[in-house]
Amino acid sequence: MQGWTAQQRSVVVASFLGWTLDAFDFFLLIFILTDIAQEFGTGAEATSWLVTLTLVMRPLGAFLFGRAADRFGRRPTLMVDVLLYSLLEFASGFSPTFTVLLILRMLYGIAMGGEWGVGASLTMETVPVRSRGFVSGLLQAGYPTGYLLASVVYGLFYESIGWRGMFMIGVLPALLVLYIRRSVPESPSWTETRTAAAPISLLDTIRRHWRLGIYAILLMTAFNFFSHGTQDIYPTFLKVQHGMTPHEVSLIAIVYNIGAIIGGLACGILSERFGRRRVIVIAALLALPALPLWAFSSGAVTLAAGAFLMQVAVQGAWGVIPAHLNELSPEEARGTFPGFVYQTGNLLAAINLTLQTHIAVGNGNDYGMAMALVTGIVAVVIAVLIAFGPERRGVAFGKARLDSEIASAPAE
Repeated sequence: MQGWTAQQRSVVVASFLGWTLDAFDFFLLIFILTDIAQEFGTGAEATSWLVTLTLVMRPLGAFLFGRAADRFGRRPTLMVDVLLYSLLEFASGFSPTFTVLLILRMLYGIAMGGEWGVGASLTMETVPVRSRGFVSGLLQAGYPTGYLLASVVYGLFYESIGWRGMFMIGVLPALLVLYIRRSVPESPSWTETRTAAAPISLLDTIRRHWRLGIYAILLMTAFNFFSHGTQDIYPTFLKVQHGMTPHEVSLIAIVYNIGAIIGGLACGILSERFGRRRVIVIAALLALPALPLWAFSSGAVTLAAGAFLMQVAVQGAWGVIPAHLNELSPEEARGTFPGFVYQTGNLLAAINLTLQTHIAVGNGNDYGMAMALVTGIVAVVIAVLIAFGPERRGVAFGKARLDSEIASAPAE
């Protein structure tokens, strides 16, 4: 961060914490699903809808908050978003019935869906161009950092405060709003384009960039299969197929989340030197040699090593995405485009857990085979999509790019 202004540092801190605390609030739910089922007398299948509907609502949040960010500014929209998801998390702890809790989690999904795109656009438009790769990896590392934080809080406080108290702790991210209000400026690119050019309608943007939109949604669908395909079923794989205790599963989860953070940071930095596409392709394909150790080895140490290497590759590829999507985004829709295509891809990949479970159960509870099959396929798909897709590393943000896009052909 040498040569940065104090305001640029504040933007990065706020956006990183926003995504970290968003993930923290989401993963708190994962740890207490069985307690909720017991409290309200619901089965595991019914309780799983708390997660499913949260994910389903994220594209709506990405669209609504993205449009607000493009119209009213990144900074105020981010403040409203963080405050909203914090208060909804807190309110979840007071749910009198399962139906009320389900509604609150749906609303939380809208708020969660808005944070990533708004925070990423604010950051990428503010930091120096040469720093986008590093900051991209740093922002994406916020997700596994939030997972780690939720794991620590669960281990330290759950026995004392119960599942309702866990939700109430989730109000703490609201304090981030005070920091944003005091220290974070508005995006200079947004300010420049809003004062220098008339707003462009959403329909015009879709008409001129529909091919890019379809490509980005397909890419983010593959990326979400990549991450969810290596994370969601892995604890079940360790417990069911290898008979590990919750303590062993927790330790391995900590190990692979550390790998995720390292991979995201390293590949984000490398993408600034070697290019976004090249680094993503290499990271995605590195998952293939990690497959045997990750899915077919035995013993806690070798499985932990395989999981670590796998997440270095998976989250390494992901670490480039915030910068890559923001650079590809139409100038007038940067608040909307990255978050919406990301969350839409997440929605289309929501079938992953059901798909992998079906494959595993149909093959004698062979979860390793199911994980390897899905992960191997999507790693190759990502490499192909990226290799033949566009790249705009280092592209200018602001009025100059907006004028160029308006003067260009109707579709990209």
